[in-house]
Amino acid sequence: MNILVINSGSSSLKYQLFNMPEKAPVCSGLVERIGIEGSFIKHTVYRNSEKYNIEQSGFIANHGEGLKQVLALLTEGEYAVIASPDDIAAVGHRVVHGGEHFTGATLITDEVKHQIKKLFSLAPLHNPVNYKCIEVAEQTFANAKQIAVFDTAFHQTIPEQAYRYAIPEWYYKEHGIRVYGFHGTSHKYVSEQAIKWLNKVDTKIISIHLGNGCSITAIKNGKSIDTSMGFGPLSGLMMGTRSGDIDPSVIFHLMEHSGYTLEQLSTLVNKQSGLLGVGGSSDMRDIRKMVSEGNEAAILALKLYAYRIKKFIGAYAAILNGIDAIVFTAGVGENDSNMREAVCSALDYLGIELDPHQNTTYNGKSKEINKASAKVKILVIPTNEEYEIAHQCFELLG
Repeated sequence: MNILVINSGSSSLKYQLFNMPEKAPVCSGLVERIGIEGSFIKHTVYRNSEKYNIEQSGFIANHGEGLKQVLALLTEGEYAVIASPDDIAAVGHRVVHGGEHFTGATLITDEVKHQIKKLFSLAPLHNPVNYKCIEVAEQTFANAKQIAVFDTAFHQTIPEQAYRYAIPEWYYKEHGIRVYGFHGTSHKYVSEQAIKWLNKVDTKIISIHLGNGCSITAIKNGKSIDTSMGFGPLSGLMMGTRSGDIDPSVIFHLMEHSGYTLEQLSTLVNKQSGLLGVGGSSDMRDIRKMVSEGNEAAILALKLYAYRIKKFIGAYAAILNGIDAIVFTAGVGENDSNMREAVCSALDYLGIELDPHQNTTYNGKSKEINKASAKVKILVIPTNEEYEIAHQCFELLG
C-alpha cells in the first residue's frame, strides 16, 4: 500500500513515500522557500540499496504548485516511483494542533476540516498551512484517502491535574486554555521503540526530543502523563530560538516599563531567544564552534540548555515514581554526545550513569549508552516521524 506522508511548514513541504508495511521509504524530498525567491526541491529516490538525488530550482508560488511538482517527480522520468496519482492509497498529513477533539489518526472529512479550522487560533503558524495542504492533496490525489495525524494526539492521555492551569475554569471551558503538548508523533515513536528495547510492558520512560524545538515527556506504560510544551510550543525547555519557561512577570514588566507591544514580545520569546538569544546562534553546531573558541556567551548557553533538561528529568522521575529509561532523540539529541553527557552527569542518585565510550561511539542507530551496571537505561533512538505517520495511517485503514 503506497502512503504519501506530507509534513508542511509555512514556507516548506517535506514528504516521504512508503510502500507499507515496509519501513524504508521509496523516496523522500523537501520543497523549500515556497513563495520566496530561491525556491528549490531536493528529491531522493531509494532503489536497490542506491540513492539517486534530483535537485531543481525555480520560483514556487504556493504549496499547491509545490505539490504539483512533487507529483511530477513521483510519476515522470527514469526515477519515477509510481505510474499515476491513483497509485497512492492514502496521504498522511501532519497536523500540529488537534485540540481535545482528536486522539489518534483520523480520516479527513468535511467535519474534520471544520474542526481543524476552528483550531487556527491555537496554532496560527501551522494549522492554516496544514489545512491548505489537505485541500491541495484532495485535488492532486483525488482517489486517495486523506488522513490527519496530530502532534497533540499522543498527549491526550495526560491527566487533568497535569493539563489544567491554575486559573479559573471558565478560561478552560470557553477558550480551551490547557496543556496540549507537541512533538507527540516523535515521542510516541521513540517510546514504543524503547518499550521494545526494554522488553517489558510496565515501563517508566522519559523521552527527550532535542531539535530546533525541544520537549520532554513523561511516559508511563506507553502513555504520555506529562510534557513540557503546554498551550503552545513555547514553554518548557530552552530551544533554538524560543525561550522556554519564563516568568510572565517579565512580559508585564517589558510592556509597562519599556513600551513593548504584544508583537514585539512574541518575536522576542519565539524568534530571538533560546540558543540564539543567549549564545548567538540557533544552531547547536555553531554554538559548539564558539565554545571551542572560548566564547563565554556560548558556554553559558550550553549550561542553561542542559540545566533545564536536568530539572525536568528530576520532576518527571518524581511523577513517574522512578525511571526505567531515558531516550534522546531528534537532531541535537541524536548527534550531540557532549550534550547527552552534560545532561546525564551527576544524576547517579537516580540510577542514571552514562558510559563515555558508548556515548561517543554512537553510529546513528538505536543504541544503549549507559554503564552496564546502571539501573536506568540511557537510549539514543533516531526519531522517524514520517514513518510513524505512515504507520498510523496503515493501521487506520486496516
